[in-house]
Amino acid sequence: MSRKNPRPEEEAQAIDLTPMLDVVFIMLIFFIVTATFIKETGKEVSRPDANTAEDKPNASILIAIGPDNEIWMDKKEIDPRNVRQAIERMRADNPKGSVSIQADKESDLKFVVDVANAARKAGVTDISVSTEKN
Repeated sequence: MSRKNPRPEEEAQAIDLTPMLDVVFIMLIFFIVTATFIKETGKEVSRPDANTAEDKPNASILIAIGPDNEIWMDKKEIDPRNVRQAIERMRADNPKGSVSIQADKESDLKFVVDVANAARKAGVTDISVSTEKN
């Protein structure tokens, strides 16, 4: 006897996993698309206090200046001479993005101004300095 046609019992025992996999992949895509990605500079700084602080939630380029005046972007220390090129590379991902400088209380103001000038030369017009609210 030929076994070309499977018996109905064998068909009933087979479980089709395709719909379940479709649902899992759709859920995965949903969570990836709706997840909020937190950008970090790679350096923890103690920001100065300010009475006139305003929220800037959409800063796309974060730059940290530590107490020893080291400059950090995207979890890497950047040479002060290469800040403009680093900003231009990060700005390629988001041309309308703004720059937020997170300077430590103990850092020199000269480095904050140098980073702001490098951002202006890179074509960024929205530059802010991050502070703590009083």
